[in-house]
Parts: sequence; structure tokens; C-alpha cells
Amino acid sequence: MSDLLAGAYLAKGTIGNVGTPGAPIATFSLVVVPSQHSVSGTVVITQAIQGPDSHIVVPVTGRIYATGIGHVTQVVSLQGQYVHSVPPPAIGSFLANFDAHLAIDNAWNGTGGFSYYQHNIENVPVAAAKNLELAQN
Repeated sequence: MSDLLAGAYLAKGTIGNVGTPGAPIATFSLVVVPSQHSVSGTVVITQAIQGPDSHIVVPVTGRIYATGIGHVTQVVSLQGQYVHSVPPPAIGSFLANFDAHLAIDNAWNGTGGFSYYQHNIENVPVAAAKNLELAQN
């Protein structure tokens, strides 16, 4: 089994316009296994608003592929579902979809976008966490 996970590493960062008031920000923490073209982990969407969309935690899985094209060396897709609660006066919850796409360099910096219940954010920065060094082999 350890051969299957050879080269696995942790990637952390953000998708979105960090520092823009009210902008939704997706913070990711992912285990990447390039040999399997797989990623899995958690995305937390935060937004400085009242209501159910202010803090969302989404378990995600996805795919990663090398591109060999210029400064964009990798493309990543993520998918997941989370429980979305309907604000009053309505009552209830349902599973809502989350999707993200990233065009990044080897340091996990680039451009991407994400969508979740009635929100679609495109062409925003992807930035690796400053305090994390990628240990790729």
C-alpha cells in the first residue's frame, strides 16, 4: 500500500479574492497523490455575511493532471456535497453541490473558480498557504 501513496503530499491554500470585503473565500486542505491523479480533503467556504452561506465545510474529492503548458503546470478539479439549511421562514435542509477548478503552477498558485448553492465565482486567484512547504518528490 505504501507504494500506492508514494509521492503523496499536503496542499493548502485559498481560492478567491482574499481581502475583498464580502467576497466568498474557499480555503482548501488536500492530500494529493499525483501517481493516482487523485486529491481528497476539505474545503471551507467563508463569507462575511449573515446566514447559512457564511461558513460551509465541504468534504471533497477530485483529480489532478500535469499540463506541460507554460506556467500552468497542473489542473485540478474538486467535487463535493454539503448540507445546506434553508433560512427561516422556510424549514429544512438538503444536499448542495460544490465544484472547483484550478489552473496552477507546481507551488499551487494560479487561477481558478468554484461554485456552490446559487453562487458561481470565476477567474479568481489561487494562492498556496504561506506557511506550508510542498514536499513533492
